Amino acid sequence: MDSAGTARDALSAAMVERVQGLRLPPPPANAGINASTSIAWLIATLSISGFVFIFLFAFVYQVGGPRGGNSGNPPASTTIAGDGKTTTAGSKKDPTAPAKNDTRPVDSATVDPEAMVLLSQGYIIPEQQILVSPQVSGRIIELNVKEGTRVEKGFVLAKLEPTEYRADYEGARANVAAAEARLAELREGNRPEEIAQAQAELGEAKATLKQLEQTFRRNAELYGQKILNKQEFEDSESQLMAQAQRVLKLEAMVKLAEDGFRKERKLEGEANLHKAMAELERAKWRLDNCTIVAPISGTILKKNAEEGNIVNPVAFNGSFSLCDLADLSKLEVDLTIQERDISKVFPGQKCKVRSEAFPDRAYDGVVSRLMPIADRAKGAIPVRVAISVPADEEGMYLKPEMSAQVTFYAGKAETKPATMSAE
Repeated sequence: MDSAGTARDALSAAMVERVQGLRLPPPPANAGINASTSIAWLIATLSISGFVFIFLFAFVYQVGGPRGGNSGNPPASTTIAGDGKTTTAGSKKDPTAPAKNDTRPVDSATVDPEAMVLLSQGYIIPEQQILVSPQVSGRIIELNVKEGTRVEKGFVLAKLEPTEYRADYEGARANVAAAEARLAELREGNRPEEIAQAQAELGEAKATLKQLEQTFRRNAELYGQKILNKQEFEDSESQLMAQAQRVLKLEAMVKLAEDGFRKERKLEGEANLHKAMAELERAKWRLDNCTIVAPISGTILKKNAEEGNIVNPVAFNGSFSLCDLADLSKLEVDLTIQERDISKVFPGQKCKVRSEAFPDRAYDGVVSRLMPIADRAKGAIPVRVAISVPADEEGMYLKPEMSAQVTFYAGKAETKPATMSAE
């Protein structure tokens, strides 16, 4: 510090001498004083003096630093640590504190689980909401849908005209019965009576063939003696050959009756039965779907049809619905957390949920999931917070699409029954 002081004194003396050297000699005694010239020199002198002062101040600051000793350090700032204590950025660094870029998890023992870490706004949505739609077309003949009504799973919501579908079902049943009878016939073969009848026909044909053979031999002798003409002889020969063919055919039929049907015929009968049964199942499915039931237990949110309407899900590409149904005992808050704050949110985190309509009623919540993809346009990540709704308050205070405020705490939520706390 002594060398710095000596340098400052030498520099000051040099600058003073330079300023004095710039002064003009006094005017002669007999010269008149020009007022404007004096003012100009005064302004110039003050400007040079100011420049010298600024230069000296900058030099002293760079050499010695500001008074107080902590040169080059920014002013201290106070922040709130995770354990509720205050830390000073300008104080001596704690050797046990994590580094600036240290990504190791903070010891949970040093974090107050009840400390609030984030506050966000979102909208209440059902965990499960269903558009109840018919799967077949038809006219609505019965509709049991009323907004706000809670229904149980299997409750009949509507019925469609079933006449056409019932006729298709009965026709399919008849086709199945016919296919079953045909397959049974193929598997069991011909009855003994049918085999006996075929054998009797074969015996009769053989007897006739024997008579025709005798007649043909007699006619051949007469034709050789020129007693029988050629036409009568040829007719006798034709009758004999035709009867011989009939005997061969009857022999094949008797053998087929005794052996039963071929394996291929049986397989064909089985395939026809399976086809008929499939058509029966489809006809039954259509008939059953004329009665539309609630797929889940829940509350009817919206009514989208009236009795007498003709519904056709194919024409509406499956988007037509009779009503909107949701389970209001399982609600969530749909949030979008900014990327800069997402590090403060984790699955299982303890939350408190308040609706803007009833801000004095606070419900326990827990972070159920963080969506796997971010919203690039918003620079945020969708987050869902499950709400614990008491059974006696289902659908009373928390309703879908209501705005809600969610408070995130540092600790994890405890597993316990649904509760509501008035805070």
